[in-house]
Amino acid sequence: MASEMMEALMALCQEKHIDELYLLDRLEQSLAKSYADVMHMDWGAKVTIDRATGKVYVYRLEPVDDSWDDETGEFTEFDEIDVTPKDTSRIAAQHAKAEIAAIVRNAGRQQIFEEFSQRIGDIITGTVLQSTPDFTIVKIREGVEAELPHFDQRRYPEERNERPAGEHYTHNQRIRAIIIDVRDPNSTAQPIRGERQRPSIVISRTHPDLLRRLFELEVPEVYDGVVEVRSVAREPGIRSKVAVSSMDDRLDPVGACVGPKGSRVRTVVSELRGERVDVVLWSDDPARCVANALSPARVSRVLVDEENSYATVIVPDDQLSLAIGKEGQNARLAARLTGYHIDIKNESLARNIMSDMPKVTKVEDDEPEALDDEHRCEYVGPTGIQCRNMARPGSRYCGIHEKLMSMSESEVSNDPDSLI
Repeated sequence: MASEMMEALMALCQEKHIDELYLLDRLEQSLAKSYADVMHMDWGAKVTIDRATGKVYVYRLEPVDDSWDDETGEFTEFDEIDVTPKDTSRIAAQHAKAEIAAIVRNAGRQQIFEEFSQRIGDIITGTVLQSTPDFTIVKIREGVEAELPHFDQRRYPEERNERPAGEHYTHNQRIRAIIIDVRDPNSTAQPIRGERQRPSIVISRTHPDLLRRLFELEVPEVYDGVVEVRSVAREPGIRSKVAVSSMDDRLDPVGACVGPKGSRVRTVVSELRGERVDVVLWSDDPARCVANALSPARVSRVLVDEENSYATVIVPDDQLSLAIGKEGQNARLAARLTGYHIDIKNESLARNIMSDMPKVTKVEDDEPEALDDEHRCEYVGPTGIQCRNMARPGSRYCGIHEKLMSMSESEVSNDPDSLI
C-alpha cells in the first residue's frame, strides 16, 4: 500500500511539474505538526518518509538535559523516540491530498504571476464566468481567470472600482479589458479581504489606456505608429476625449481614427457600451491645443499663461454652454486632456471686463509709474471682488488680466482660427 502511494505521488509530481523532494519535505513537516497535536507531544515530533517504500515513521522528541542554552532559553539537542502508530498510511494519505492541492494551487498562481506580470497594460479578451455585487470573474483562457472589481468605495475604500457606471455583465458575455495588476503569491504584504481566494490578475474597463489600446486594434495607422495617441481623458461610461497627432504631414490623424463614415470610432464606441468618444487634433501650440480640446465648441481667442498652466478662452455667446458642457463636462475633459486650467468667458463678458479696466497712468517721460516689487493685481471684477493673483513686476495686473488689457483696444474676432 505504501509503495503504491509513493508511485502515485511520483506520477502526480511529474504531471504537475512539482519537485518530488520538496513535496516529501512539506509532507513530513505537515505530518509532524499533526502528530504532535494528536499525540500530545510537549516537545514536538519528527516524521520521516522512506523515499523507496513510502513508509511513515513518527518520533517523539525528548530534550537532552545537558543541552540547555542559557542565552536562548531553549534545549538544543533532542532524543528521538519511535512512537509510530499503526494507521500512519491513512493519515499520511489525507495530508498528502491537502498538501498536493496547496502546492499545485501555489505553483499555478506563481506561473500566472510570472507570465502576466510582464503584460500589465495589455488588452485582453475574456468570457464572463460569474458576476457578483463586488466583482466579476472573467475567463481569459483555460485555467486562467481574471477579476474585474467593482466594489462600493464607501464600504470598501481599500478596494478598486474598475467598472464603468451603468455596465452590467451576463454569463458567457465576451468583454475586453486592460490588465492593471497581477498579485504576487509570495508577497509578504498584508493581503486584502479574500485576496488569496480571488484570481491573481486584476483587469479594468475604466483605465484611460483601454481607449488607447482599442484604437491600436481598430486603426492600423495607430498600431504602425504613423498616428500617435498623445493624450486621453475619460469619464468612464459617459464621455471621453482623445488627442491624436500624425508623423506624416500628408495624413489627417483625426480622419484616420474616425474612419470611413465613422466606422472605426463607431467600433470603439460599441466596445465601450455607447460611451461618447471625441477625437481631436493635438498641437504643440498650447493655444491651438486648448481650442481643439474644447471641440465641438467654436473658440474665438485663447490666452495662455504657460508658466502657471492657465488658459483663458473666449467663445461666442451662443457657444458658451457648448464649450462648458453638461455640468462642466466638456471643459473638465479638455482640462485633463491638455493639462491646463481652463477659464471660459463669452465675448460679451470679455468686452465688459476690458471696458471696465482702468487705464495704466503714464509719467511725463512715458515710463510706467514706479510700482512696488510685490503687490496684488488691481483688477476688480464685475462683482466687485479684486483679483487674488500677484501682479507682474512693473505692472498693475497679473499675467491673465494684463493680456486682457492688451486686447482692450481690439475687436474680438469671430474667426475660430484667430488665436492669440
